[in-house]
Amino acid sequence: MTCIIGMNHFTVLSSDLEKSKAFYIDILGLKEGYRPPFAFPGAWLYVGNQAILHIMAGRPMPANAAGVIDHMAFSAFNLQAVIDTLKQHNIRYDLHRLQGLEIWQLFCHDPDGAKVELDFPADEPEPNL
Repeated sequence: MTCIIGMNHFTVLSSDLEKSKAFYIDILGLKEGYRPPFAFPGAWLYVGNQAILHIMAGRPMPANAAGVIDHMAFSAFNLQAVIDTLKQHNIRYDLHRLQGLEIWQLFCHDPDGAKVELDFPADEPEPNL
């Protein structure tokens, strides 16, 4: 029996809500939207009508992070523009083509160190680095 029908969202912890929002909104292009009135600060970030990333703030960062999630991955487009934006903000990244599928994979980190993967279609032109 299969009960999972899709991915709902990721939640990241933030030591600085405004820095995290700036990264995910201004650099990666997510949009802030409705968030229930929780008793702690945070944000829900959307693609279209789907809240795909929840940011939780206002709590100390855990000394020992829970879980074993290595990274979150997003489908993306306009590789050159993303690289240009990352460079403008002095955000280091690693870019390569995935052998066999030829998609572009770009890895970077958010302000609190969460690893983010952006997957671009194989037909995106090779960027100017």
